[in-house]
Amino acid sequence: MSDATVPQPPSQSPPALDRDQIALRLGVSRDAVDLAHDLDLIDLHIDLFIPPRLWGYDPLVRHDQALGGRYFFGHLDLPRMVEGGVSGAMWSITTNPFRPPLLRWHTFQKNLARLLQLVEDSAGALQIARDITEYKAARSRGAHAVLVSIQGGNALEAAPGGLAALPPGLVTRVTLVHLTSSVFGATSTPQSGLRLDRGLSRKGHALVEELDHHRIFVDLAHIHPDAFWDAVAAHDRTLPLIATHTGVDGVRPHWRNLDDDQLRAIAQTEGTVGIIFSEAFLKRPGGPVDGTMVLEHMEHVMNIVGDDHVSVGSDYDGAIVPPKDIATGDTFPRLVQQMLQRGWSAERIAKVLGGNFLRAWAALRPPSAS
Repeated sequence: MSDATVPQPPSQSPPALDRDQIALRLGVSRDAVDLAHDLDLIDLHIDLFIPPRLWGYDPLVRHDQALGGRYFFGHLDLPRMVEGGVSGAMWSITTNPFRPPLLRWHTFQKNLARLLQLVEDSAGALQIARDITEYKAARSRGAHAVLVSIQGGNALEAAPGGLAALPPGLVTRVTLVHLTSSVFGATSTPQSGLRLDRGLSRKGHALVEELDHHRIFVDLAHIHPDAFWDAVAAHDRTLPLIATHTGVDGVRPHWRNLDDDQLRAIAQTEGTVGIIFSEAFLKRPGGPVDGTMVLEHMEHVMNIVGDDHVSVGSDYDGAIVPPKDIATGDTFPRLVQQMLQRGWSAERIAKVLGGNFLRAWAALRPPSAS
């Protein structure tokens, strides 16, 4: 697959949304809607590409609600993301880890082709963004920017020539491991607790170095703490690290969440941490039951490393259960309203919704490098 296969958008813009109607429907202020739509709002992790692969779900048309109300899948589609103000997102491609390595690579290639075809079929409503220049071009047209991402480095184990087999510049990030340990290293998932080596393997170290060479984000979500620190050691510290979808131990101790030292390690590289919307990893005893549980985790990151190092990483459509009031992609203005009610400044909101990620992305992959 060559770089020429990346779809190029037509020039039309979508019709304007009635923001007053959005505010009325969501029960929020017009200011919250305006901030969600006028600021860069980039979700560091969505799994919208999973439902189309599982049962033919059409992400280009509006669906009334998530399956079962808010459970597991159906949180997103393009119309609801547009209504919620989501200007861009890392669209994740996840590969079945139980397939043989070569079949994983072939399956990934097919799924990548399907994602690119989906972008082409959107008639310009979706646009691939390989760097900030392309993101800004998509935003100026009113298109949603698709940042192609890989969930689980195991998809690349048999890639001929390693990351050079990928279309140049197309992939924004690779999550080193996912829900299972792999040839690259250990996952944080407890079911893998019998693994004796919980660090990063020699191949894992090489993958980190190769990702750095190709200016692809090293994503430290899902990784075992031992492997986390191995990855930090192998990483070029002049480049930003990210964890795209996670909670934090400082609010809710959990095997899936990062501790304060891990937050500091990411911040020291000028990276950012995307906070997940999964109640399972966020909700604490006696704590909030609405979207403010997300803000509690964000504020803990801010208290430890400042507000330059926290972002949104919802994991919508990733088999999660989000809080009831922010259960779908059109509800981001409710989260912004809660930010305003907690006294967040417009500057802080802008950083968290997209500014922190854009800064890290520019440091990793300057526009002139495209």
